[in-house]
Amino acid sequence: MSAHQTESVQSLYEGDQSKLYSGVLAHHGDVNSTESKSQVKRIWKIFWILLAITVAEVIVGMFYSHHLNAGVKAFFFLALTILKAGYIVAVFMHLGDEFKNFMATVLIPLVLFVWFIIAFLADGGFWLRMNDESPARNTIQHVAK
Repeated sequence: MSAHQTESVQSLYEGDQSKLYSGVLAHHGDVNSTESKSQVKRIWKIFWILLAITVAEVIVGMFYSHHLNAGVKAFFFLALTILKAGYIVAVFMHLGDEFKNFMATVLIPLVLFVWFIIAFLADGGFWLRMNDESPARNTIQHVAK
């Protein structure tokens, strides 16, 4: 029996970490299996999708951004950024393979957090405008001059 087979998995984590990556605990027995090949094909597909989205963002940003309205431009870039983030989270962070309840547990607080930020920015803008347009503020500035 080899030294690798006599060691427990716990000792591998506590000792030499290079043993973890040397094939001792390899999850795929055969990299030429249909399962491995389909996973590699899926990763390449997502790579090309992300590349196309990024190229579209760069082209619009470099050549067409001065022709677009600021709101349309912001919506375009925000939508593509959210699309890219969704692909990354679903595929590379494996959230797309999880149960729907777990996805809801992650996505609902994220949506609420984004709403929270937008609400505070809007509220801050309101109070800033209200403070700038206050008659009391204008009177104090005139008296100080």
